[in-house]
Amino acid sequence: MSDTPHRPMARKVIDRAIKAPIEETRELLHKDGELKPGLGMVSSVIALSLGFLSLLAVLAFHFPEYLTTPDLRHKYSVDVLRQLLLAALLIAGGMSLANIILGRARRLSMVAFALVIAATVLGGSRVPVGNFPDHTPYIGLDWFILDLLGSTLIFVVIEKLFPLYKGQTLFRKEWQTDLKHFAVNHFIVGLALLVVNFLLHHLFGWLVRSDFQQFVQHIAFVPQLLLCILVADMAQYWTHRAYHEVPFLWRFHAVHHSVKTMDWLAGSRQHMLELIVTRVAVLAPLYILGFSEGVMNAYIIVVGFQAVFNHANVHLPWGPLKYVMVTPDFHHWHHASDDEAIDKNYAAHYAFLDYLFGTAVKSTKKFPEHYGVVGDYMPDGFVRQQLFPFRGSTRPRDPQT
Repeated sequence: MSDTPHRPMARKVIDRAIKAPIEETRELLHKDGELKPGLGMVSSVIALSLGFLSLLAVLAFHFPEYLTTPDLRHKYSVDVLRQLLLAALLIAGGMSLANIILGRARRLSMVAFALVIAATVLGGSRVPVGNFPDHTPYIGLDWFILDLLGSTLIFVVIEKLFPLYKGQTLFRKEWQTDLKHFAVNHFIVGLALLVVNFLLHHLFGWLVRSDFQQFVQHIAFVPQLLLCILVADMAQYWTHRAYHEVPFLWRFHAVHHSVKTMDWLAGSRQHMLELIVTRVAVLAPLYILGFSEGVMNAYIIVVGFQAVFNHANVHLPWGPLKYVMVTPDFHHWHHASDDEAIDKNYAAHYAFLDYLFGTAVKSTKKFPEHYGVVGDYMPDGFVRQQLFPFRGSTRPRDPQT
């Protein structure tokens, strides 16, 4: 009987200390809109994000053979990564602790601080990394952490400095869906590369000629890189055009076009099968021609940057360059649902390809008025969008056809 009065008190403590902070964090992750400055929300979201990424990084240090990408783990410095992890823990811990003391966004800050404590208890930046097998199944957790952190720091700053739509918020509608696409596309990088490499070697290996590849590899670096991008973009252009003009293929590509708000994260929305098929179609001619390793590495950087940048909420004075290279202005028209934008601007790198093949947008308007698929029939949510192409019936791309 003496313990009875203490039970309600214990429940209140648990609710305030554990349940309430977790529930408020869940509500935050389902919301969209502007984070009001001065209330501790901005710093608490930064702390929460860094705390979560730090905890994931600690797990990657514990299980590198299963949670890190082999191509990356051989190139980056473990000491540098330890320093980055320590800095992230200090920033997240400092911000969250300050907010708790000052009573600003206290519940969110409690969750952020708990994540920092958990990461620290698990070893933090001091987790030892010994020898481990190099040919184990893996998910690209390290690639997800580094790319999300780097992309956020780079492209959010660019979008704030040079916005196309000034009132657009960082946490716009459906950002949660696109973040899931971003995560899954990074986690399955190992499986995707395995499938792509298998298809390349078995479908196109017979076309490889070492003497011709030697000729290509002896071309100077800059011309070879420009040629590599041109070859890739020619393959991308016709593959991309087929996605629009073949109804069955459009079912898959419509997932990418269903984004109604353009920003750096919007380009991540993509069906997994389209991701694999497009990579095979684009990499096949590069594999056959045998471009040098240095050129291929440079091409990967170029395509990685443009894939994100061209979807970003950015506007710059490009001048005559807009007729040569693909810019955010150019690619935004491709995602528009305005009548003059349907099935236009297919190129990924060289805008002149669309002018050459007669598929460049011609409009008196500076910028599109609407984005997304005509009819807005794509469901929200990662799983529903992955299942969408396999439904028994789907609405047509244009309800008027």
